[in-house]
Amino acid sequence: MTLKGKNAVVTGSTSGIGLAYAKALAAEGVNVLINGFGDKDAIEAERSGLETTFGVKAVYSPADMTKPAEIAGMIETGTSAFGSVDILINNAGIQYVSPVEEFPDDKWNQIIAINLSSAFHAIKAAVPGMKKSGWGRIISTASAHSLVASPFKSAYVTAKHGLLGLTKTVALEVATDKITANCISPGYVWTPLVEKQIPDTMKARNLTREQVMHDVLLEAQPTKEFVTSEEVAAIAVFLCSDAAAQITGANISVDGGWTAA
Repeated sequence: MTLKGKNAVVTGSTSGIGLAYAKALAAEGVNVLINGFGDKDAIEAERSGLETTFGVKAVYSPADMTKPAEIAGMIETGTSAFGSVDILINNAGIQYVSPVEEFPDDKWNQIIAINLSSAFHAIKAAVPGMKKSGWGRIISTASAHSLVASPFKSAYVTAKHGLLGLTKTVALEVATDKITANCISPGYVWTPLVEKQIPDTMKARNLTREQVMHDVLLEAQPTKEFVTSEEVAAIAVFLCSDAAAQITGANISVDGGWTAA
């Protein structure tokens, strides 16, 4: 099956894994709505680049992933622009590293809202249209932290465990509607999200930057290599294909062997 002519909404897609998802889908002929924060000119360059490079339609939504009404509006924007939203990729995420007794309440609430609740609100808004058209793919970026924990990441680990539970529940609810729901769980991918957490990890663990890179991040991955955004995006494209029609409620690890131990 070709994905040409399908329509996707990808949250948190102005950089990193999310942008890789958008590019991989656009390369298959999928129209894409990108979402996220950042420099306006840079975002416009990425949006127009998707159209120019891949010959698809691309639109941008600045929806705030902490605001349910804006999330629903984002799905409406995609539906209005393309005619339908066939593929939803929940990728928006933030991180904060701190001992639990020092973890700021506002950071906890923000991480739960963006990393977990936003997926619920986007799925809730997208499923009716998918049911109507009789086809849909819901993919959420979880993490190795959907399966295992690390210290000083209480909110992030909680959100990712919850995202997996949400995905399994949705998969069961829409199993007879030709809609699948799955998680992709990367290990450490070299993205702005990972890079930004290094100073906090240095502080929390009293380590140098080099020690965090090699003794904390890559220590978890037996391959001793960062996962690439393109590798993660390739899994998403496969999950959207007909070959993956019977894969639902699954959590696909792309973590260099981290969770094999």
